[in-house]
Amino acid sequence: MKGLFEGNVALTGKVLDLRLQRQNLVASNLANVNTPGYKAKTLEFEDSLQKAIGKDARGKMTKTSKMHIPATFDANKFSGRTLSNFEPRVIHGENPVDIDKEMVTMAKNTLAYNALTQIVSKSFQGMQKIIQDGAR
Repeated sequence: MKGLFEGNVALTGKVLDLRLQRQNLVASNLANVNTPGYKAKTLEFEDSLQKAIGKDARGKMTKTSKMHIPATFDANKFSGRTLSNFEPRVIHGENPVDIDKEMVTMAKNTLAYNALTQIVSKSFQGMQKIIQDGAR
């Protein structure tokens, strides 16, 4: 039973951590909206995540055999990339931080984070029910 959930928990934990890091970067961008010369930063990790969980370019799981799908995952094999040298369109007299874009990024990230936490919660509730029903 020990090896049954470790990979999924590690994957979920890593994705939640990366979503938190992205949220912190967006908050930093918003906090510096009036700072002269500040350039917005982003965190991109989706491509590395897809490679780490074994998905191919079409978004489908790669198969090593017709009988199964790979389930190996190492949370240490990927991380997000902070893009600090991003060159946004510069309008003289305005700051390159786009509030609307940052708010959309924050909303999407929040929705994804909350959805993942609900999935994890429901998974553990399901496991708890199975354990309780098995004890009867």
